[in-house]
Amino acid sequence: MPYCEVDRYQAGDKWEGVRLFYRRYGRGATKVLLVIGLAGTHDSWGPQIRGLTGSMEPADGGDVPEPAARTDEEAAAPATATAPEEEDVGEGIEVCCFDNRGVGRSTIPPHKSYYSTAIMARDALALMDHLGWKKAHVFGHSMGAMISCKLAAMAPHRLSSLALLNVTGGGMECFPKGRCTDAISRVPVLKGEDSGAKSSCGLGNPLYEGIPRRGS
Repeated sequence: MPYCEVDRYQAGDKWEGVRLFYRRYGRGATKVLLVIGLAGTHDSWGPQIRGLTGSMEPADGGDVPEPAARTDEEAAAPATATAPEEEDVGEGIEVCCFDNRGVGRSTIPPHKSYYSTAIMARDALALMDHLGWKKAHVFGHSMGAMISCKLAAMAPHRLSSLALLNVTGGGMECFPKGRCTDAISRVPVLKGEDSGAKSSCGLGNPLYEGIPRRGS
């Protein structure tokens, strides 16, 4: 069953497990972990999965039911890897993609303190342990790339390579400081005015000066 328990948290007088839903595609000694961005799910990786493995047929079977509820004693126990270490199975490529916590078919912890790129990086490492992967080529997109950076910093020996798409180092400090007039021009967006005002606001940003306008 493609669920992996990566963490647990206390909800009132009960313990709840954080379970990631994942899918594997293809078979082979080369392992690739795909880490999706904010609000994306494992389904977002279709073109990449097909390009890497030549198929969209999950290696772990078809659709699966939701995991059964566990007892409080089971939920309170430490999350551990459950799959044996995998043997090399030829020269093919095996891909794993998953829903981050809080998204898709994975557990949705109720408080924002259960979410950070560092926490999600530990989730990804726990998933690799669950799969029995010693190392993997890690590819992250957007927030998933930020998670992948944290993963690489935590456990560089677990990465065969790191590929990042549409990523920043994290935080608003990564964005260039705008002019005061630019900040003022953003008021229509904050006030929720019409789409024309919002478009003018966006196009007034220095970052968009090189974008061709209609009629130019």
